[in-house]
Amino acid sequence: MRFENILSDINGFGRFQKMIIVINFIGRFTMPCHFMLNNFIAAVPSHHCDISFLDDGGIFSSLSLSERLAVSIPVQEDGTLSSCEMFAEPQYHLLFNSSNITDLPTVSCQHGWVYDNRTFKSTLTSQWDLVCDKRGKNKATATIFFVGVMFGAMSFGSLSDRFGRRIMLLVSYVSGMLFAVASAFSSSYVMFAVLRFFTGFCINGIVIVSTVLSVEWVDIEHRKLVGVIDSLSWTFGNAVFPLIAYYVTDWRWLIVSVTSPLTLAIITWRWMPESARWLIANGKLEQAQTYLKKCAKMNQTEELTNTLKTETLSTIVVTGKRDRAFSYLDLIRTPRMRKLALCTGIVWFCVATAFYGISFNITGFGVNIYLTQFIYGVVEFPAKISVYYLLDKIGRRSTEMGALLIVGVCLGINIVVPKDMSVVRTVVAVIGKGFSSASFATVVLYSSELYPTVVRQNGMGYNSFMARLGVAVAPLILLLDDVWKDLPQVVLCSAAVLGGMVARALPETRNRCLPETIEDIEEQSVA
Repeated sequence: MRFENILSDINGFGRFQKMIIVINFIGRFTMPCHFMLNNFIAAVPSHHCDISFLDDGGIFSSLSLSERLAVSIPVQEDGTLSSCEMFAEPQYHLLFNSSNITDLPTVSCQHGWVYDNRTFKSTLTSQWDLVCDKRGKNKATATIFFVGVMFGAMSFGSLSDRFGRRIMLLVSYVSGMLFAVASAFSSSYVMFAVLRFFTGFCINGIVIVSTVLSVEWVDIEHRKLVGVIDSLSWTFGNAVFPLIAYYVTDWRWLIVSVTSPLTLAIITWRWMPESARWLIANGKLEQAQTYLKKCAKMNQTEELTNTLKTETLSTIVVTGKRDRAFSYLDLIRTPRMRKLALCTGIVWFCVATAFYGISFNITGFGVNIYLTQFIYGVVEFPAKISVYYLLDKIGRRSTEMGALLIVGVCLGINIVVPKDMSVVRTVVAVIGKGFSSASFATVVLYSSELYPTVVRQNGMGYNSFMARLGVAVAPLILLLDDVWKDLPQVVLCSAAVLGGMVARALPETRNRCLPETIEDIEEQSVA
């Protein structure tokens, strides 16, 4: 007997499954907010050297603010005040003669900076003066977070396969919230960096555990719907986040604001069931029977619960040792598992590299940071809704492959489109962003269907690690424009095309039962 047969008897997409989706939606909302948080908390406001120490009650004190700035800070070629330098001494003659100032002696800012707080009340930049020779620390905060996410993916994937989905979801909720809130009250940059690392480490467990929990509880027919809904929760968070950031302009309270939904997620966790598939795969048949009966009761199919006997459940997993712990090594022990891990790892890396490469590189909107972030989120809705229809029409493999190849085409087009055609380049970039979102939505569902129950979380943890590695690489790729201005586009285009080609080697999972054991993978026919 297959687990899908039992789900079919007790309704594989009833009120019980919808409850799981809603609970997961609440918890997943905070994820995209934290992933994009650095765009706002580490924003660099306009700034110049603090010249208040020059106010000694003499000539300088009698000048207006604009005059004080004119005699104290050099003007750059674009007409703006220098951010990192000031004159060694006030140059009062500049009030009457704006001659060449290149020969005038300058020094670095001596007493800190003054920041324009019209857009942001407070940021990491203004909090710890992460500008000029310290600007590298500012950019490092995002990298530190994503390094934490990378290692968290591997850890939570393994722990979830060992101790269960439900408990590790709670651990991710609680620890992620505690570290995030603690980081908001950091008293130093080092303290913030450390807490930000652990925030990323803990919070990433939410997405990989909740995705698998949703997929393992629904029937074959509705797996694609659940996958798209889970992905749309990310898009919804991306679209709402700039609205929150617009009204909460202090970096500390912005972190608290986007983390607060986890409180509701923790409260609703009590109704989250354990994965019956995982319980059966680990020989915990009585617990699996309890949850299946709850599912049948909520889905109003109680008359069929008499078939949910432990003897019946024991026939679902007939191969593999239930009493042994599975690990990441099981992803490479056997030939087809090894091929599966290699292919999905490459695809996830390419998808993430292309997605975030485009996200970090879309230009030409001519709008403020909040509206730009909103556009980034909104363009994902039509892309992911189209995925819902394509997953069954042409299959998972064709959807993934096609989306990545179109992303590659869009990136290739922007290589040849002249830089002055900003409108065309922006439209093409947005189309590429949409298809990269579609590829991300597809690969998450696709991978959860490819891996067997006994190592599904390990597989998702490994793939999530590869994706976060792609996220970390994307900004470095964009720096290659110092070598050749179009080199970043060429590399991103190549990554997208490579991902599409590798996706072609994966088996199709449309209308197929989820594999339960590694033996199922080794014995399945190539499609």
